[in-house]
Parts: sequence; structure tokens; C-alpha cells
Amino acid sequence: MSKYYQPEIETASPEQIRALQDERLVRQVKHVWDNVPYYRKKMEEKGITPDDIKSVDDLKKLPFVTKADLRDCYPYGLLAKPLSECVRIQSTSGTTGKRVVAFYTQHDIDLWEDCCARAIMAAGGTNEDICQVSYGYGLFTGGPGLNGGSHKVGCLTLPMSSGNTERQIQFMTDLGSTILCCTPSYAAYLAESIEEMGLRDRIKLKAGIFGAEAWSENMRRDIEDKLGIKAYDIYGLTEITGPGVSFECEEQTGMHINEDHFIAEIIDPETGEVLPEGEKGELVFTSITKEAFPLLRYRTRDICILSRKKCSCGRTLVKMCKPMGRSDDMLIIRGVNVFPSQIEEVLLSIKSGEITPNYQIIVDRVNNTDTFEVNVEMSESFFTDDIKSIANIEKQITDRLRSVLGIGAKVRLVNPKTITRSEGKAVRVIDKRKI
Repeated sequence: MSKYYQPEIETASPEQIRALQDERLVRQVKHVWDNVPYYRKKMEEKGITPDDIKSVDDLKKLPFVTKADLRDCYPYGLLAKPLSECVRIQSTSGTTGKRVVAFYTQHDIDLWEDCCARAIMAAGGTNEDICQVSYGYGLFTGGPGLNGGSHKVGCLTLPMSSGNTERQIQFMTDLGSTILCCTPSYAAYLAESIEEMGLRDRIKLKAGIFGAEAWSENMRRDIEDKLGIKAYDIYGLTEITGPGVSFECEEQTGMHINEDHFIAEIIDPETGEVLPEGEKGELVFTSITKEAFPLLRYRTRDICILSRKKCSCGRTLVKMCKPMGRSDDMLIIRGVNVFPSQIEEVLLSIKSGEITPNYQIIVDRVNNTDTFEVNVEMSESFFTDDIKSIANIEKQITDRLRSVLGIGAKVRLVNPKTITRSEGKAVRVIDKRKI
């Protein structure tokens, strides 16, 4: 059986891919110009019209799009199709509490699921497999994307969503799941739980498709050893489509980008200049098939390298390495995007006088699971050892943060002026994770 879902694309020559990209880019720029006034204004400000874009070589003429544009246009400002033609939204948190809302036509969903199907087949998936999807469902793209891809491949799909570990393991053992899709930290937790329950011999998993958060090669090997599988990386952003923008093959030396749907560039994050292949910089994506929410030259803020080195799997699609960091201050904690500015906004919104906006985020990884603490300085006027009063304020901040971030944090009030300053400025983030 073929290891490719769409071999005519996955093994196409660079010339064939380039011709497809040229044609689709020209059409997409015209689509955006005609249907998104915000884009048209940005292009006009640069003195660009669709007639100036004749091939991928002209991509660099187009303006960048950033998270700030998505915030300014929330919710409908970047929509390129009538709402009557849209069938779904997916969402992720934004930098100031405003969510990123991405729209999909049915055609968009079909293409997204094709991308996820390619990832599943690259991990050895076939219609004989049982695919357990333990990413979150709902607004988060992980569950719906891999769920649809699993259907396209013809796997028996278990739409487990995240959490409820005991049930996860029960279904895994009773139904004989062979492919697991979830965050790497949850895969590690499942592995430990299976070991503790003495069920290792009943696990039939052969592969795992793990993404949505950073993970090291050591973590990969540990998961592979404990679950007896091969662990594959997958990459995506809600703004672009979701998981499946790129995926790993059996070589495990980077993720193949689905170039028939996304054009990747690497730029200097300071100057915006496009860098040659092989150089490290910020990853930029242009969606060339998305109908409802097509982003052109979207700055991901992920730092990585592209490579066209020949791959032993036979796929000719360009590879991206694992993201090597960020060009902004975003953290990914348990698969959720967290910006320090979001925490600052929450603290500033609490006008009780008991706290100051001085805070520190401490992130660590304990037993393969991210821990997330926020220390907040009490104001000098409030400084107290009244445990009940402190607990009430901590709960108020905890609840507000969960509402804004969609993730729980352990909040601790600390004494005034105890958060370390460096050159007069507080050190906002301490990330102890070895990733």
C-alpha cells in the first residue's frame, strides 16, 4: 500500500510545485484584492496591485500580515467569502485577550483534512489502523484537523479529545488503537500512566503524531521507548489552517511543508529581508488555496530553517526544522499560546489596590508536563500576612487568567519588591524547560 496520500503532489518535481504555486498565488492575490478591503488598502499603501504579482518571485513585494492585523480586523475584517459560504470557525487566544478567529468554507476544510491525511500516512497510517485523536476538540484546531485527516485515510477514528486519562487508556487497550494523536507532553503522561497500571503489554500503538508544543529529541526517544512507537512531529497554526501545514516522515529530520497550499519564506525578523535557503530566520507563510481566510505573508514569529535536501522518504516537499525559538515573547504552555502582555492586562484590570503590575511567569516541565506559575507582587499599602485575604485575591487572578488564556495557572502573591529586576526592569519570564 502507498505511503503517500497524494503522491502526485508529495513526490512532484520542484518545477511542478513551482508552476502550481505561481498559478495559485496570482489567483489568490486577485481574490484577496477583490474581497478584503483591509488587504487592498495595505497593498495600495505599498503601491502594489494584483497586476504586479506574476509569480512567486514577486511575493516579496506584498506587505506582511501580523498578529496585530488579526487583532485590528477581529472578527470579520479579513474574511474573503460571504458568511453564508462559511461553515466553521476555529480559534486560538490573541495577544490581548481578543481571540484569533479563522473561517473555513467546506472546500477549506476538505483541503485541511487532506493535509492531515498526508501526515497520518507519512506516519504509516492506512485504512487498517485505529487512530486515537486525543488533541482537544472544539475551537482548538488539533482535534478537528486530525479527526478529519483520519477519516480521509479511512482509519477507524476514536475522537477522544484531551483529558480523562483512564478512559483514554481503556479505549486504547480495548479497541487496540495503533496511532495516537496528541500533544507530546500528554503522550508522555499517558506512557507513564500505562506503565503504572501495568498495561504496557496490552498497548498496540505503532505510531504517534505529536504537536502543538515544543519538545526535545530526548523527549521523543523517551516516548518512543515507553510506548514502543515511532513519534512524528506535526506543525500548524490556526491562522493558516491548523495542524498539517507541515509534517514529519520516517526520516524524522524535519517536517515537509504542504507546498501546494502554503508558500514558506524565511526572513530576517529585524529587516523583513528574505533570506536564502539554509539560513536561520523567521518563518512566513502565504496561504494559496484558502478561500475564507487567506493570509498572505503571515509572520509566524517562529524561528527556523528551510531545507530542500533530498529526503529518503521520496517526498520532494521542502522541509522546515523544528522551531528554534520565537522572534516575539510568546510562550507555548501545554499547547496553548500565552503572551506576557495578556497576564499584564489581567493584572491591570484588577483595580483593587492590593496588587501591582509587577509579575513573573515561571514555566517548567515536571514529569513531562508543563507547569505554569505566576508570581504577583502585593502593593506596599496592602502588604499583609492575612492568609484568607491573600487567597481571595489569588483566586480572583487565577479565575481571570483562566478566562483569558484558556489554561490554568498557579498564582502566588509575593511581598513587595521581591521580583528580581534587571537593569531596572523586571525579568518577566523564567522558562526552565529543557526543550
